[in-house]
Amino acid sequence: MTTVAKTSNSLNGASVGIPPRHIDFNFPQSIPTYFYAGNATATTFFAMLSGFFPPGERYFMDSVRHFRSHVTDKAQRAAVSGFMGQEAIHGREHDRLNELLAERGFDMGTPDRFVKLGLKVLEMLPPSTKLAATTFMEHFTALLAEQLLEDKDFQGLADPEMIKIWQWHALEELEHKSVAYDVYELVGNRHSERVAAAAASLVVLLPMLGVTWAWMLARDGKLGNIRDNAKGLNMLFGRKGFVSKILPRLPEFTQRHFHPGNHDTRHLEQTWRERLFAEGGELFDVYKNRVA
Repeated sequence: MTTVAKTSNSLNGASVGIPPRHIDFNFPQSIPTYFYAGNATATTFFAMLSGFFPPGERYFMDSVRHFRSHVTDKAQRAAVSGFMGQEAIHGREHDRLNELLAERGFDMGTPDRFVKLGLKVLEMLPPSTKLAATTFMEHFTALLAEQLLEDKDFQGLADPEMIKIWQWHALEELEHKSVAYDVYELVGNRHSERVAAAAASLVVLLPMLGVTWAWMLARDGKLGNIRDNAKGLNMLFGRKGFVSKILPRLPEFTQRHFHPGNHDTRHLEQTWRERLFAEGGELFDVYKNRVA
């Protein structure tokens, strides 16, 4: 990873390890429609997540932006700038991916509509509670990211071209996983509010997730395909399923002394920075704003 020199007057996201990377992703026509293990049920789950991401990223940015004036430390302000930049690019690139998925026949309008409806409900929360909800959802995305980068089974089953956007996104989720929480600490970090925000997020978003997934499968004619549904559910929620490995750590957020940095992922991040962005790395040639 390129190191950018720090100066007392000029700090940016890259200088504090949170560089907004402009990646020109290629989505070749050779990518199969069901890009995860050839399974419609599991693939649709990830397509749904991709549909959720752009509105979700904007909600996260808005909730942090509301309290940006509270951030006076230069390094923390740079981290917030890096967070904003990374999240904005995530939304842009997943919008591009969602266009491709729609062309392949996925009903990408449904996750967009449903997540916006859920986020509209969460918008009614007080600003500090909205930020607390963001920190909970950032906790979930960090767990998802860590699992994605560590799970060899997932990497072996996913299409090698399609997985690149998920690996880039996952790395950056880990790089900025503490930013929203650190801003929340500046405005109070009340344990009771944090727990309430997590509960509100789950009550609003979990039913929406289940309905959206089922609706997308129905539109694709795959809901009720017992063999495909059973295989996909097992890959995601079985005893060794991709999501099942994440769920036991979700309650960490409710611990009184929780902080995203308590779980150290720096070695994992460095491994993937080198794998993706070092000279000869998998995304080196499409990384458009490398710092020389």
